Amino acid sequence: MKKIRIGIVGCGYISSIYMENCRKFDHLDLLACADIDEQRAAAQAKKYNIPRVYSVGELLSDPEIDLVINLTIPKAHATVCIQALEAGKHVYTEKPLAVTREEGELILKTARAKKLLVGSAPDTFLGAGIQTAIQLIENGEIGNPIGASAFMINRGHEHWHPDPAFYYEAGGGPMFDMGPYYLSALVSMLGPIRRIAGSARISYPERVITSEPKAGSKIPVSTPTHISGIIDFSSGAVGTITTSFDAFGGTSLPPIEVYGSEGTLLVPDPNTFGGPVRIRKKDEKEFIDVPLSYGYSQNSRGLGVADMAQALLTGNSNHRANGHLAYHVLEAMHGFHDSSKNETYYNMQSTCDKPASLPIEQKLS
Repeated sequence: MKKIRIGIVGCGYISSIYMENCRKFDHLDLLACADIDEQRAAAQAKKYNIPRVYSVGELLSDPEIDLVINLTIPKAHATVCIQALEAGKHVYTEKPLAVTREEGELILKTARAKKLLVGSAPDTFLGAGIQTAIQLIENGEIGNPIGASAFMINRGHEHWHPDPAFYYEAGGGPMFDMGPYYLSALVSMLGPIRRIAGSARISYPERVITSEPKAGSKIPVSTPTHISGIIDFSSGAVGTITTSFDAFGGTSLPPIEVYGSEGTLLVPDPNTFGGPVRIRKKDEKEFIDVPLSYGYSQNSRGLGVADMAQALLTGNSNHRANGHLAYHVLEAMHGFHDSSKNETYYNMQSTCDKPASLPIEQKLS
């Protein structure tokens, strides 16, 4: 069986689940890993039985590697993606695609010039939960979609992450950290975005780390930490979204709800792959649970890589967690900040195709 040969750049916290899951897909062959911290790369290689430990330059120059998974911090995403593309590798990056729109555009431009594919997390919308929700919408179970609401509200990462400073730099904050999950899910269900309105603030100019090993250190905050926005979709549906690192304690707000002319759909947390999915028709008194119609209900990060690799093997460039979707989401996230700053609507300059839903019988392995 022909396989797509994989190299991972960035061996930090998120790399473990990618390394574990790459082994679950028969058409992926994880050959190498690299990190600026060579000891960290070596430790991950040993743990996950990865045969080659490289510097970043060595990995990118290895002719046997077809696709690079970029798991660096956000401000390095564009640099590593472009280096990989220039080296003739397809690339799949952790979210967001890049920090700036200009960087995102350059990634896509470079990929076009090199005739290579770009993919980007999140791929959670390919999981059983959201794919089931998409199926219900496409089958008309809630009628014509009218609107949606999304909430991601918590206290920030300084209380648990070992090195949380980058979450409060440009390219971080709740919108850029968690917004990709919510916006990718909304676009996968309701299609591309036409315009945005937003209000944003930095609630605390400084955060104190309470997690180890940097407990007591202070982080200057340079990106908004509480953002609320309105989304006008090209389909006519209207959405609202709030992302925050400024709330202490849990909330009772749902992750995502979609409202239709014939019913309401409760969509699971888009940072997960499973359920529950619940629906209430307009003539019914209660929500009911909907059985998940698809596989991949566990933590399946790397599913987007598997879909991208399958596209490469079949000659089909229409993989789902693709660069155009990721750029559209990147522009939207900036749009909330721009709208707040300029006190006006932000009109989207990009669009994307609504990702094709997975066939129920499809297995990406």
